[in-house]
Amino acid sequence: MNIMLFHSTYGLRPAVHAAAARLRGAGHEVHVPDLFDGHTFETVEEGMAFKDELGKDELLKRAVLAAAPYSERGLVYAGFSFGASTAQTLALGDEKARGLLLLHGTSDIAENAEVDELPVQLHVADPDPFETQDWLNSWYLQMQRTGADVEIYRYPGAGHLFTDPDLPDYDAASADLTWKVALGFLATL
Repeated sequence: MNIMLFHSTYGLRPAVHAAAARLRGAGHEVHVPDLFDGHTFETVEEGMAFKDELGKDELLKRAVLAAAPYSERGLVYAGFSFGASTAQTLALGDEKARGLLLLHGTSDIAENAEVDELPVQLHVADPDPFETQDWLNSWYLQMQRTGADVEIYRYPGAGHLFTDPDLPDYDAASADLTWKVALGFLATL
């Protein structure tokens, strides 16, 4: 599978490279663009400030340019938190998308978004301060309306970015289960 993996607002950190290596080890081709031009951050607040400074349009442009050389072959879009929202936006706009793997995040869905049974898998903390229960319920219904085939996995007691071993949110058991389920999902695409 050809995977486009987007980083969180912390930037392109070791955990993203480790995730890409794990996916490559399972036989996937993985592309990991750096939307922040080498900037990484120690706190989510610093990363959010940088993201806001760059602006949504610029970041989307960078993501589209990163995916464009590979999209013709059919990409699985994936990402962590902010990167998941980026992946979702691109997957819903790419008629050749093969799948969508969301780790720790979702995004708004355009009213006219439509896909043909796009396989979507979301892994999220429960509760998650950035992905509230009400938001996830609404998101799920909207994704189904687009025609996506959605699975949601919730991890009670885990922190928001629970797959990153370098962050306080890390939860080893939840991270291991996430990767086991995600690799199984990717193997079906």
